[in-house]
Amino acid sequence: MVKPNVTATQISSRRKGSYGFDAPYLLPFLGVLLLVNVVNGAVSRTAWPFVGALAIVSCTGCGLYTSRRGKFEVWAEVLQQLKLRGDERILDLGCGRGAVLLLAAGHLTTGRAVGVDIWKRTDQSGNDAEATRRNAVAEGVADRVEIETADMTALPFEDGTFDLVVSNVALHNVKGRAGRCRALAEAARVLRPGGRLMIADLWATRLYREHLAKLGMTDISRRNLGWRMWWSGPWLATRLVSATKPA
Repeated sequence: MVKPNVTATQISSRRKGSYGFDAPYLLPFLGVLLLVNVVNGAVSRTAWPFVGALAIVSCTGCGLYTSRRGKFEVWAEVLQQLKLRGDERILDLGCGRGAVLLLAAGHLTTGRAVGVDIWKRTDQSGNDAEATRRNAVAEGVADRVEIETADMTALPFEDGTFDLVVSNVALHNVKGRAGRCRALAEAARVLRPGGRLMIADLWATRLYREHLAKLGMTDISRRNLGWRMWWSGPWLATRLVSATKPA
């Protein structure tokens, strides 16, 4: 279990697992775009293509930092602020290779952290259930972690199963407004009364806030998670939507 005097930065810097890269298909695309701008600048002997190349490098740097370090620091802080007892049941929707799931598991003693995903490698490099299990072993939390293959729009759990449901930049991968609303309804369904929902995402977060209100959730908030969760600069920042299921 995480000790109270350990900072979130220390927690995030001690990651021993291998977590890959988010949206790996973007890297070769950005590389080609960068090359095109550099060549265009050299041929035309004008500055603007090089300005574009610099912007691409900056955006790529933001995404790589967020993927490799920023998200760990931010979620370590978010989880510490919850002051978990250690006996909770936690669900991570779209857990990938376990970045948030395993941070959460580190706060547990008798509780369980359950991760669900459909393991699409376009969402995360090397996305695979076995990779997540290996990371759980590497982080020393395998005894508190369960991994399942499941669609977040049709969760295989009973009503009121979890004390906390989290998700990091995954819900937007569900196609369409109706699909995302179904995922939110499922998340609310599997929460116990008084349980907390925390969804971080890049867009559609206003929809999440509005639909959670329709579902009867309370204490709903939406906030920017700051520069450490910029995926390609401030125009693609991550926002956290939080809500509580009425007791």
